Amino acid sequence: MKFYIKTFGCQMNENDSELMAGLLAKEGFELAASEEEADVVIINTCAVRKKAEEKFYGKLGQVLKLKKRKRVIVGVAGCVAEKEREKLFEKGVDFLVGTRAITQVVELVKQAIAGEKVACFEDHLDEYTHELPKMRTSRHHAWVTVIHGCDRFCSYCIVPYVRGREKSRRMEDVLEEVRELARGGYREVTFLGQNVDAYGKDLRDGTSLARLLEEASKVEGIERLWFLTSYPTDFSDELIEVVARNPKVAKTVHLPVQSGSNRILKMMNRKYTKEYYLELLEKIRKAVPEVSITSDVIVGFPGETEEDFMETVDLVERARFERLNLAIYSPREGTLAWKLYKDDVPYEEKVRRFQFLMNLQKRINRTLNESYRGKVVRVIVEAQADNGLFYGRDMRNKIVAFDGEEWMIGRFADVVVERITAGPLYGKVIWVENDVSTFASTG
Repeated sequence: MKFYIKTFGCQMNENDSELMAGLLAKEGFELAASEEEADVVIINTCAVRKKAEEKFYGKLGQVLKLKKRKRVIVGVAGCVAEKEREKLFEKGVDFLVGTRAITQVVELVKQAIAGEKVACFEDHLDEYTHELPKMRTSRHHAWVTVIHGCDRFCSYCIVPYVRGREKSRRMEDVLEEVRELARGGYREVTFLGQNVDAYGKDLRDGTSLARLLEEASKVEGIERLWFLTSYPTDFSDELIEVVARNPKVAKTVHLPVQSGSNRILKMMNRKYTKEYYLELLEKIRKAVPEVSITSDVIVGFPGETEEDFMETVDLVERARFERLNLAIYSPREGTLAWKLYKDDVPYEEKVRRFQFLMNLQKRINRTLNESYRGKVVRVIVEAQADNGLFYGRDMRNKIVAFDGEEWMIGRFADVVVERITAGPLYGKVIWVENDVSTFASTG
């Protein structure tokens, strides 16, 4: 039988989909090229924003129409599966996979094929080890989830309710996965967590993200280490020191701020102030002068006045992020903000604020990118884009596009930057690494 997995949302969902695909393939199922070819379709979902949930329901509608034409088993995994549960069965879904029950996917598929309506929302994270097969989507870069869940309970966020409390993997288990990846030809690893710099705190044995990065950097064959996503008050001096000193740790930090207004930050239940955040940026940049810092901002949170918004504008102007992910606030049923606050900022005003910050960030990006003009940057070639150009990232996570060839993927290349935009850089390859290990397609 053939299966197809459609993934929405974050990198952790991508990693979960790789695991589900690996488990199904090991059991003898074959990956289909599309849902039309599949006997089993799994949609791995995101519920962080209303728009992500709407995209899922659009895709679900297409798959359920397909189900009327042919026999196909339909499963839903991820955050919407946790959030909606029985409602999804009523729509015609055959099985549900909870966010902490990914390892149970094979048994759930088999039961659904037998005609049962089944779900698993139990915690099976203890089974999540390096020994599990993954069907990875890259031959040289791997996602590695190191901590599940979140204990922060930001008032706007559904994640703690659908992904549960923080639970770290044992460091030796993570390191064994990294070693296996290196043996398979992988060169880059990104450690993932909803709050990745909380990694190890629940283990209470001295484990930390900084220690993990240090130990992983000793694995021969691993050239670059990344980590996502950080929370400001968990970003330790120890972690700053490792980013500054270790040549294999990428010089980039994703540090969501969400708002520049202390009043709004308090309503969001973020445990820091604007001043604390800016001081943290200064500390990181002092230790790592070449660092690239990116962030997230929500506009239109309940009660956000023009004065509150201008505090955010001021922060963005002072922080000078390399990239800014912007989102318009949307109420998430079950969160504290949904219970406590009225969604009272008009949609048109939310859009205006969104556009204002987007244009500001574009100007900042273009100015920052000017420093790259004429420079030679070293990237690992990732893939070919739809426009025919190849692209890679440097150690600051800056995307550079260029004319290339398929054989370059996974290799180091030096690119001289010739053209600047507010987004990617464009250049010409002047050197490509020749001798690299044979790449594996699975890890």
